Amino acid sequence: MEVKNLLFEACQEFVQSKLRTIEQTIQSNKNALHSETKSSAGDKHETGRAMLQLEMEKAGQQLIEVQKMQEHLSKIELDSDHNNVHLGSLVYSSSGTFFIAISKGQIKIGNEIYFAISSQSPIGKLLMGKSENEEIEFRGKRTKILKIV
Repeated sequence: MEVKNLLFEACQEFVQSKLRTIEQTIQSNKNALHSETKSSAGDKHETGRAMLQLEMEKAGQQLIEVQKMQEHLSKIELDSDHNNVHLGSLVYSSSGTFFIAISKGQIKIGNEIYFAISSQSPIGKLLMGKSENEEIEFRGKRTKILKIV
């Protein structure tokens, strides 16, 4: 299977895993919120409910972020052919190989290390639109684009 397809699948699995974890957290908090009964402690009960409410809001924000990742992945066309870096590009450079998709980080396929990065990440923004043999400067280091697939 082509490397880009494997990288794309790894990104999809990463998003699905995050989604399952967040959904489990939300369900767990809903169950805890509904099962909590009014105790004689009063203040402790209200504090517990407030903490659960905060956890629900946090999980809701995480859910929004994961949904954005899913949307981002849905826009990737793996077999599109471009001469410049775009969403879905596999960029071989003098400082590593980058898959422009979502911020997942390091992915190992066989003996090779790839970095899944978002087009909105600092290095992703620098790479977007660039062509082979162009250079970018990131954190004081020059990086040359060797090949775009």
